[in-house]
Amino acid sequence: MADPLGRRLPRPLHPGAWWLWAIGLAAAASRTTNPLVLGLILAAVGVVVAARRTDAPWALGFKVYLVLALVVIVIRVVFRALLDGQPGGEVLFTLPEVPLPEAAAGIRVGGPVTLEAVAAAFYDGLRLATLLVCVGAANVLANPKRLLKAVPAALHEVGVAVTVALSVAPQLVESGQRVRAARRLRGEVGRRSRLLRQVAIPVMTDALDRSLLLAAGMDARGYGRTAAVPASVRRGTGVLLVGGLMGMAVGTYGLLDSTAPRWLGGPMLAGGVVAGWLGLVVAGRRVARTRYRPDPWRTPEWLVAGSGLVTATVVVLVSVTDPLALTPSVQPLVWPALPVLPAVGVAIGAGPAWLAPPARSRHAARPLPSHPAEALA
Repeated sequence: MADPLGRRLPRPLHPGAWWLWAIGLAAAASRTTNPLVLGLILAAVGVVVAARRTDAPWALGFKVYLVLALVVIVIRVVFRALLDGQPGGEVLFTLPEVPLPEAAAGIRVGGPVTLEAVAAAFYDGLRLATLLVCVGAANVLANPKRLLKAVPAALHEVGVAVTVALSVAPQLVESGQRVRAARRLRGEVGRRSRLLRQVAIPVMTDALDRSLLLAAGMDARGYGRTAAVPASVRRGTGVLLVGGLMGMAVGTYGLLDSTAPRWLGGPMLAGGVVAGWLGLVVAGRRVARTRYRPDPWRTPEWLVAGSGLVTATVVVLVSVTDPLALTPSVQPLVWPALPVLPAVGVAIGAGPAWLAPPARSRHAARPLPSHPAEALA
């Protein structure tokens, strides 16, 4: 949508599109340990978040996910160095080795730490960190309360639980910002030993309370009110939903695991999607629920979701046809090369920075009414 001057009007993108985009990039990251490809995915996510996040308090916590990602990498490298230095190769340093009983044969604590072991741990940690950043980007860009409106009517119980779970992290970031601001206004610096009692506990308590209040508010408004249906229909619907979810889970595992049989991938995923869709259609008829101003799904939503799916498809295909390009060798340790096709796929994944409509600011100035009646409207 554009104004008479040709500019794109700001509007919130459908939260489902952001989650599909983030899941696509996360699926691509799960199929590679190449640090160059993972770095491109992190750069693409950062560009999109910087260009299209709102100024809501819960949307300003992307740096928290970046810090957590860095912590994941550090923990992975430290544990690998302490518990499995991987003897053989170029030794960086030697840690004091702890003698273990014969029952723990094959386990080593301490000893020489090689460059190959550190590189392998860094690659694995970077992959986990990239997955975490992709999920954090979805939490930052998609409002969990608006996502609840898009949940199918048949999944109203699951929708409440998922919304509460997804809203904990954004509410945690927002509560932390409010507690820090309050402490600064009161001039409280405090000792580090008191941070747990003065900051961490109030932040976690406030975030959990606000998430529970959201669930209570939805329940008080009759969210998920069901109509009377025969028991046989309920049982059949449950079989379709559970079977569809299991089929999609097994099919997703088959696609992500290169060693799994082929029939566990695409066929199982397609069967699960069909069964789940039929279950949603049948179960949705027993839920009497209305939507006030539902979020539209227009061309920008298709483009954003499609960019993430294209990235996942390209990386998955390359991981099947040329797995060595996405899994650099650490024995012997070689400098990773940047494959061209996955790089192009990741570049497509950065498209929402321009394809998505501009984010709507909460503090945007409204034009003054030209007539007194417009001010009362």
